[in-house]
Amino acid sequence: MSFRTIDRYSERYRVATTEVDRQIEMAVIGSDWGANGYTTKAQADQLGSALDLSADDRLIDVGAGRGWPGLYLAAMSGCRVVISDVPFNALQAGTARAAAEGLSPRAWAVRCDAARLPFARGSFDAMVHTDVLC
Repeated sequence: MSFRTIDRYSERYRVATTEVDRQIEMAVIGSDWGANGYTTKAQADQLGSALDLSADDRLIDVGAGRGWPGLYLAAMSGCRVVISDVPFNALQAGTARAAAEGLSPRAWAVRCDAARLPFARGSFDAMVHTDVLC
């Protein structure tokens, strides 16, 4: 991924979310997890149900931005989660949210390009990648 592309995606996360952002997210998506895409809470719940995640599972959310829906799925299921994306600002926000939700012991952020994930085969039991253009 070029530096120009990284800068373009990073710019989106430089502006802090506001109370108005949170209210819009609640009205449109049905959650306030800092969503940066269009996956609704109902759709995230469907993903969680289909994946049948538990505390024994390891989930990776590719292109997670601020961690939606990976952090939400971890909170609902008890699974461990890695949120991955390129924009550092987004992952910082996701890490802060994980801490605020008490997920830090089982949530990690890894800055990487989805085309070159730095994980060994079999590292995860499930993967989500919502609202990602690859």
